[in-house]
Amino acid sequence: MLSAAHQKIFVLIAPWVFLLLWCGGFTVAKIGFTGAEPFTLLSIRYGAVVLLLLPFYFYLKPALPKNLSGWLHVAWVGFLIQVVYFGTAWVSMSNGGSAASVALITSLQPILVALSVPYLAGEKVSLVRWTGLGLGLIGCVWVILANNEINLVSGTVFGFAVVALLGMTTATVWEKRYGLSHHVVVSSLIQYTVGFACTLPIAWFTETMEVTVTPAFAFALTYLVVCNSILAISLLLMMIRQGEVTRVSSLFFLVPPGTAVIALWVLGEPMSPMAWVGMLIAISGVWLVSRSSAVKPTLPKHAPKH
Repeated sequence: MLSAAHQKIFVLIAPWVFLLLWCGGFTVAKIGFTGAEPFTLLSIRYGAVVLLLLPFYFYLKPALPKNLSGWLHVAWVGFLIQVVYFGTAWVSMSNGGSAASVALITSLQPILVALSVPYLAGEKVSLVRWTGLGLGLIGCVWVILANNEINLVSGTVFGFAVVALLGMTTATVWEKRYGLSHHVVVSSLIQYTVGFACTLPIAWFTETMEVTVTPAFAFALTYLVVCNSILAISLLLMMIRQGEVTRVSSLFFLVPPGTAVIALWVLGEPMSPMAWVGMLIAISGVWLVSRSSAVKPTLPKHAPKH
């Protein structure tokens, strides 16, 4: 556990670092697709993360989960995020779905989390927070519509994006409800080993597994391994454990606006003046959620004690 002083600093800085790293991932993934198909890229990414973390594990020798239940909880969250969320979101984008469209669909996650947590995580959502969630959703949609980036997509592309949404929502609530505080190296190793073990066979049987290495692809892979896989996911899981899950999940409303800003800075893609209005609405909604207090939680009687 973090000390009170460190926790205060973490609460202030972590959300913005996470958002910056996570938003950049949509654009970088598109770059990565120029060199490899989705599950091939994912398997390379996860294998690289495992190889990168192994020396740290042997040097630090952190404690492993104490029982089978602990192993399964960590592995299940890893499967939901690394295989279900990233796998289906990337397939959706690689088959014609724009990054903006997929980001918009998956940004509905805070609403689903808010509907689920009273029953699954014992966290009741106040009226003020529901207002903030509503503003976040309105601002998120406003930004995308203002930039004219919503494309009509096939039912298959839409379906994969919805599965990605459900995967991340389930992972978020499950981590808050059942997750234990393991060393970040241990949880990452377990989860990315699960990701690698699942995505490699999928790539083998469904893709050509051809890889074209270019400077752009190398940059994309490095970013996805270090920034998305190690830093962003670790921050996300730590924020869920340290704070209220509704507050943390509300950050996903800022992903589409943040992605648009990064595209403006990095790729020079224009951003409509009206989109800035939507961004302010989304930010105000997330601020309202983060500033308000949650209703006193009441866990179900069958909740396990850790």
